[in-house]
Amino acid sequence: MKELIAKKYVKALAEAFDLEMLEQVEELLEALAEALKDPKISVVLHAPEISKEKKAEILNAAVAKANMKQLENFIRLLVEHDRIDVIEDIATVLRKYIADIKKSYVGKVYSDTQIDSKVLDQLGSGLSKKFDSTIALQFVQSDFDGIKVDVEDLGVEISFSKSRISKQIVEHILKAI
Repeated sequence: MKELIAKKYVKALAEAFDLEMLEQVEELLEALAEALKDPKISVVLHAPEISKEKKAEILNAAVAKANMKQLENFIRLLVEHDRIDVIEDIATVLRKYIADIKKSYVGKVYSDTQIDSKVLDQLGSGLSKKFDSTIALQFVQSDFDGIKVDVEDLGVEISFSKSRISKQIVEHILKAI
């Protein structure tokens, strides 16, 4: 539900800002979303005894350095309609929207063994050609027995499990005998 609401707000932002400004807005909204995860800040912004004007003032103070009047008005609108909780979803949807426009995505490679940066670059290059985009991959140490590549914004997930490959090889050998 929040994602549907966020998409409407992102559409409005896309109409109000050019791509360069949208990237700045996305960074600011990501920072706000991160700040809202702090329980102290969240309690203050969700307190019923604090007026909506004061809440908007607090949030706008966080983005004041950007000097974007439209963004300040946008935040006032969110506060006025009790949509503070949607800021994180708006930032996520906006990040995906910008990635789709630029055809530039960030993915993660999960494995239980360290993967060299050259291998990550080669994987990213191969995926970039396959999907006609720019894909940068980051390594994440995990307990996954194999390699899993996940480019969430593009909707791509590829995994190779060591145990599954071993099992398939054994099955193939047994069928050949």
